[in-house]
Amino acid sequence: MVKNQSILNRTWHHSHFADIGRLVELKQKKGYTISLAFPTLNEEATIGKEILVIRTELMDRYPLLDEIIVIDSSSQDKTREIAERYGAKVYQSKNILPSYGTYRGKGENLWKSMYVLQGDIVVWVDADIANISPKFVYALVGPLLENETIGYVKAFYERPIRSSGDLKPSGGGRVTEILVRPLFSLFYPELAALIQPLSGEYAGRRSILEQLPFSVGYGVELGHLLDIYYQFGIESIAQVDLDIRIHRNQTTQALGKMAYGILNTFFKRATGYGDAQLLKTLGAYHISLESEGEIHRIIETEIPSIERPAMIAIPEYRERFGREGLAGQEGLSV
Repeated sequence: MVKNQSILNRTWHHSHFADIGRLVELKQKKGYTISLAFPTLNEEATIGKEILVIRTELMDRYPLLDEIIVIDSSSQDKTREIAERYGAKVYQSKNILPSYGTYRGKGENLWKSMYVLQGDIVVWVDADIANISPKFVYALVGPLLENETIGYVKAFYERPIRSSGDLKPSGGGRVTEILVRPLFSLFYPELAALIQPLSGEYAGRRSILEQLPFSVGYGVELGHLLDIYYQFGIESIAQVDLDIRIHRNQTTQALGKMAYGILNTFFKRATGYGDAQLLKTLGAYHISLESEGEIHRIIETEIPSIERPAMIAIPEYRERFGREGLAGQEGLSV
């Protein structure tokens, strides 16, 4: 039996935070600034609408957000051009902290966004959402403005899945239900109460986020949850119901690669925190099978397991944000 169901006690529907004017008052009273970042790679079909909807409601009509930026992984389409046209500040990931190199992956974009964003509260939203709404931002910010003990807020929702051209009402979140929830149930049952632990929409306080390492790839969300669980306590995590999210669904092969990256991050964390012991070195490649007629081939794909250190460990970051007295993690490798 789960001993601590406290995440369920910090679970709300987005309608609880629908009074955006009240959220603006709370923000101003507490003197916070709030930043939104979209990590992108070839998102020309959706990024313009996302920026327009959010900027119109949460910057022009209500001054809840102080900035909207796009962190792009060298898109080959018109993502950057469209994002600039609709009013976002656009950065290429490879041009941020260039002396530390660059990797391709969502986690890399999130890590580098911490350097360019200015806000006390940081919100990340995926750039492929077809049914974007202001609630994808204000509902995540709401708990952080209302409750100082909450430091990290995850979104959850129904995720329709396309099958044979039709949109079925549920079926998304396959990696969560097949992989992550069983792992949490075995190792961290308190975290199994998170409905969408891998959701791409979440918000956090800079004071927490700057202390977290970032997996550059698929494991970034799971890594954050385990680090926050250990470093700040489960009581700092909350979740908000956004009803429904429509987006691109991944192929089974792509989900396999995602699961590989997540498992890599999980074992790294579980071993580091003393919750598991690995008796052998993990495989270096994701292995899949490709068939063409009677010919079957093994496909090996290298999926980066690189961890970016906590941003507070980066001297340029400490200088930029006046964190010179917080250099305790300087020894972390980059």
